[in-house]
Amino acid sequence: MSQSDRRFACPGLYRIVPSLDGGICRIKLSRGRVAAAQMRALAALAEEYGHPEIEATNRANIQIRGVKPGAEDAVIAGLKAAGLAPENSGADDVRNVMVSPYCGLDGDALIDVSSLADKVLERLMRETRYHALSPKFSIQIDGGEAVAMTEHPNDIWLSAMDGDHFAFGFASVPGERPAGAVAASDAETALFALLDTFIAEIGRRNAKGDKIARMRHLLVDRDGSTLAAALPVTVHAVGDWQREAPMPLGHIGARAQKDGRVAIGAVPPLGRIGQKMMLGLADLADRVSGAEIRMTPWQSVLLPGIAEDEAAEAAETLEELGFITRPDRTLAATITCAGSTGCKSGLADTKGDALALAQELDGWAHPVFGIHLTGCAKSCAAPRPAPFTLVALTPGHYDLFAAGDRERAGFGKRIGADLTIEQAAQLLRQREQA
Repeated sequence: MSQSDRRFACPGLYRIVPSLDGGICRIKLSRGRVAAAQMRALAALAEEYGHPEIEATNRANIQIRGVKPGAEDAVIAGLKAAGLAPENSGADDVRNVMVSPYCGLDGDALIDVSSLADKVLERLMRETRYHALSPKFSIQIDGGEAVAMTEHPNDIWLSAMDGDHFAFGFASVPGERPAGAVAASDAETALFALLDTFIAEIGRRNAKGDKIARMRHLLVDRDGSTLAAALPVTVHAVGDWQREAPMPLGHIGARAQKDGRVAIGAVPPLGRIGQKMMLGLADLADRVSGAEIRMTPWQSVLLPGIAEDEAAEAAETLEELGFITRPDRTLAATITCAGSTGCKSGLADTKGDALALAQELDGWAHPVFGIHLTGCAKSCAAPRPAPFTLVALTPGHYDLFAAGDRERAGFGKRIGADLTIEQAAQLLRQREQA
């Protein structure tokens, strides 16, 4: 098995990490894109060497779980043959650049960041000094799209203020505590200057025995404004700029592109895409979207470039395959961790319990959106509190939290203790109806 000397706890393509249900292989995708032929290759590898379904992640990537002992090299070789792997693990680890799945498609975007994101990704992989970054070090380039993930904290973010400028910030979400702004033409220079400063600090601090891996560690004793002031480009004041709130659940269903064609977003229940779904999705992409599939940070997929007169049939096909294309379903906005079936820390079967909860809630007059089931208090699946969080205590029993008053464990206020799934559903109905 090929392993690097990087932190073993973070799965990668070349670093298949053991878990309760087998190895985890995480495939990082450039701008979330995967071709139909690559989806078929993933289906074949998953079926032969791991669990037959793959997982969509909350960074617009893909995971194969349950990789069998001794099969690691075969999985890596298969992914390389499919064009899903760079030549070495260092180049793979740094492919943490997130954009909106509507990047280049959205007529409401302020800047098309496709070219910038591709340049950044290529340079991160090519220039080996950037391979010193942690596998978790993340960058977001936000073009101001109406459909965008603005809840994931990033080590560095760029967010379009207008057609000519990006605001930027550190260890936060786009628009939160901006450190300044730069001209769009200076964005690449500014970003890599910040990375160079960070890498130099890694070397200096680690030589002293300190451990620094993320931007938040650097900001403990260094203000973000000092980083901005040292940039080799002109830094502008942000003023009262705020990032416009993205469209809620905008990643689900059909949406017109700026070229008049249609993109359709579809959610695999709980982020899992089985064999029938993978192969059917690949066939559909070949027919209607030029073989292009985009993964999203909502653990879902997007088919772009569909002719308007083919959109309804494409959505129907996705539903027949088991995807969700309507936002009025509980599972459209429900997330879970692996739970007790896949993680030794899990105290309950979160996947199975989430399906049971959805059955209790679907069809009710007041839909409940934004539910997170976590098998323990670590909350690996959600970077920020969901509107409602169920924290497992024992198999089938959860504490229920509502976001708002974040006084306890970051989940919000506890509104129910030691509940069964049926009791949690009843409490959610009562709360939403009130």
